[in-house]
Amino acid sequence: MHTWPIRQPRTYKKTLPIDTPLLTGQRIIDSFFPVAKGGIAAITGGFGTGKTVVLQTLAVWIDADIVIYIGCGERGNEMADVLDRFTKMKVPRFDQPLMSRTVFIANVSNMPIIAREASIYSGITLAEYYRDMGYNVAIMADSTSRWAEALREISGRLEEMPGEEGYPAYLASRLAEFYARAGSVQPIGSEERNGSITVLAAISPPGGDFSEPVTTNTLTFSRNQLVHELLRIPYCP
Repeated sequence: MHTWPIRQPRTYKKTLPIDTPLLTGQRIIDSFFPVAKGGIAAITGGFGTGKTVVLQTLAVWIDADIVIYIGCGERGNEMADVLDRFTKMKVPRFDQPLMSRTVFIANVSNMPIIAREASIYSGITLAEYYRDMGYNVAIMADSTSRWAEALREISGRLEEMPGEEGYPAYLASRLAEFYARAGSVQPIGSEERNGSITVLAAISPPGGDFSEPVTTNTLTFSRNQLVHELLRIPYCP
């Protein structure tokens, strides 16, 4: 075994072009919001608009070898429901249990704030571990807004100078450090193998205000505003 600090990116030989499509299994997303293996996509929408449902659906059908689902600050009964359903489902393409390729990081809302802050880093470090083995990994981060709220609370307790809307002044750099760890790379090792990390991050702006700091900073780094407008389309029976 070996240990690795979760806030430090794992090293690799070189980066590779991001030119391979990542099929999500949802035709409307693949047609209007295409994602590449090693890319970044932001699922933005207010509370109750269906971001979690989209991520859970993608976890079942997405064309990835490993799926890492991060429930950051989620309700306990919601994470319990996900675990219960995923243990009974199978990956349609392989006819294998869904849990055989899924890693859950369950950080429910009543856990300590420092655990919420660490959950995102734990997920991306696990993704880098599997990427270095030559797998294509997809991360479902639900949601980065609650992670940013944890940063804000920790910053307040440390009596740091607040930035916009009370978030720490280093919010943009922390988001950049997280999203920079996505991509397609050639890992270090004697074997010639390639791996990728695709980040699908949900953002829950309060009141559906897309001009708040977490959303604006994320869309600066995101290559795709996945379901940014799709979640606002009304349901027509």
